[in-house]
Amino acid sequence: MDVLLSILTSTLWVLLAITILVFVHELGHFLTAKYFGMRVERFSVGFPPTIFGRHYGDTEYAVGATPLGGYVKISGMIDESMDTDHVEKEPEPWEFRAKPVWQRIIVISAGVIFNVFLAILIFGGIRWAEGETYIPAQNIEQVYVQEESVAHDMGLRTGDHILEVNGKTFERFEQIGSSSLVTADTLTVTVRRDGQTKRLVGPPDIITKLSRAQNKNNRGFGVGYLPPLIGGVQQGSPADSIGIRPGDRILAISADTVRFWPEMSDLIQETEGNPVSFRWRRPDSMATADTVSSPARIVRRTDTGIVFEASAPPMYDKERDRYLLGVQSPGATPATKQMLYDEFGIQKVKYGPGEALVGGVQAVWQNTRSIAVTLKRVITGRDDFRQSLGGPVMIAKVTSDAAAAGPAVFWRVVAILSVTLAIMNILPIPALDGGQLLFLLYELVTRRPPSVRVRMVAQQVGMILLLGFMAFLIFNDILRL
Repeated sequence: MDVLLSILTSTLWVLLAITILVFVHELGHFLTAKYFGMRVERFSVGFPPTIFGRHYGDTEYAVGATPLGGYVKISGMIDESMDTDHVEKEPEPWEFRAKPVWQRIIVISAGVIFNVFLAILIFGGIRWAEGETYIPAQNIEQVYVQEESVAHDMGLRTGDHILEVNGKTFERFEQIGSSSLVTADTLTVTVRRDGQTKRLVGPPDIITKLSRAQNKNNRGFGVGYLPPLIGGVQQGSPADSIGIRPGDRILAISADTVRFWPEMSDLIQETEGNPVSFRWRRPDSMATADTVSSPARIVRRTDTGIVFEASAPPMYDKERDRYLLGVQSPGATPATKQMLYDEFGIQKVKYGPGEALVGGVQAVWQNTRSIAVTLKRVITGRDDFRQSLGGPVMIAKVTSDAAAAGPAVFWRVVAILSVTLAIMNILPIPALDGGQLLFLLYELVTRRPPSVRVRMVAQQVGMILLLGFMAFLIFNDILRL
């Protein structure tokens, strides 16, 4: 029952995201067509068969059973409906073909423009509502580098201090992420190690490498910085049994010193469930009356707290195929989150409406640049086509995971998908807005439209290519899961 409920919830979130994106896109076409006096015969979210439809004025508003797109049918326009009944007749004043070319260009481009506006509003709205909380990049003096990760393969090591990415310094550590990694022709990371500065060069197929790493272990580049600060303890877990409490910091596992949260996780996997000793420190400010009676042994008292030690076998989680101590990361409770904030000097910034809107524009530009670079690298053969692009299944997975992570994460993903939809639709491919725009630009230059036959053949070929491409993406997504 829980599995069924989870699937249903995930499906509803995905449908919500797709419906929002499609509705806004088609609304752009609809409103501009109406503004220029064009007759809109049908406004549909989803493709046939029709679940619901009702006429208001000249327009039928409908909801289709296939929620992978939508369309606006404008009188006198050759589109995916392949309707050519109007071709042999004289143009009526309300028809698409009767309007000036510049008006038709605006109508065709409006869907893409509305998707861009939606993304700006979402990014800006999140920034306005929540502000920003960030770690100054210079405050992360060392990073953890996962072995066999993309970062490790290009030469980064645990303990490195990242100075620059692609020749740029960053104010905020989270800016050193996937979008900044792929925007340069060749990825370079400058680090300080043992008092020396090193410039490391990434692989030419960085996007492919990152995609494979994400699918394999969900860690992407393979760089972390979170300290082994305990945010929460699962009741009845190994951590609970030996007296580990929220606010404690793991210092060592067996003979290995622990400096980072992912480092602790990797060391726990190496135990393979065998008993192992844990050493941790509890701040004096969090010590309580039961500290002395803890099941763990007090090793020593320091200026910063009490150091404990105890042994326990990690528990095996069959669902995740991992050994666990039964603890949560620092963000699990407000108290430990504040400890994290204090340690890294985390900054909080509030924005007014205007500043937030500017930030939304910047976020759209950054995502547009990242997507454009990815497409360029795939087209030129720098990166693997199958690994670099995702289809409906991958979109569903990402959207569902984002919804589980919280409203802000979900809406941020919707904004990114809106930018992606805008870019894909503006490509000069028949059956997409970009294909229609190409024909209109041809008409603007030559002062005569392409023949009906050319446009019909282009629409048919474009639809076949798109359906084939969609089928390929779905099959490819399934293989990558």
